[in-house]
Amino acid sequence: MTKITIAIVDYGMGNIRSVHNSFERLGCTVASTSSAAEIASADALILPGVGAFGQAVANLNARGLVAPILRAVREQGKPLLGICLGMQLLADSSEEHGDHKGLGLVPGSVRRLAPPGGLRVPHVGWNSIAIEQRDPLFSSAHAGDAFYFVHSYHFTCADAFVAATTDYGGPVVAAVQRDHVFGVQFHPERSQSKGLSLLGNFVAHVARITAKDASTC
Repeated sequence: MTKITIAIVDYGMGNIRSVHNSFERLGCTVASTSSAAEIASADALILPGVGAFGQAVANLNARGLVAPILRAVREQGKPLLGICLGMQLLADSSEEHGDHKGLGLVPGSVRRLAPPGGLRVPHVGWNSIAIEQRDPLFSSAHAGDAFYFVHSYHFTCADAFVAATTDYGGPVVAAVQRDHVFGVQFHPERSQSKGLSLLGNFVAHVARITAKDASTC
């Protein structure tokens, strides 16, 4: 069986090494890259990220990565998984430190957390999830499984795009999906066995797509 090739988009923000190691543990061929050619040739893309939305968009533009990402997803139909800030970048816009345009791959906007009851911001630590769309990311998960969160802003979108929520003084979007575009607000690479299982579900989804594409050639 041919290994799945994963391109982790390197735009200078985020802990890429731990994400890279997780996909290697799953048996994938992994490249952390700013190369449009490697993005175009990979079976799937990972968009990680830690930091501010505006700086992330500026870095993506400075490295000429926006067009290759959009072309890979919209024209080539490549699956993409956004992690933490990477999930937020999938939105149309963000209000973090101004008004910033996102990639527009999942309709929605990013807003500052405002939890009631004196809950602190950022939301940091382990929190359980409620699954709204089980297939494919949460196909092996259970209601109440916990993942590791670190964020001050959150994704707001129509219910049709919500794959999972968490409770932080009320429901907060924990995962989104639209066609083959996925995003998780938590860090699966820091969420031990549950996180690795979720990444494995993403890889299995990519494998099904690549096998189907190969059979129609």
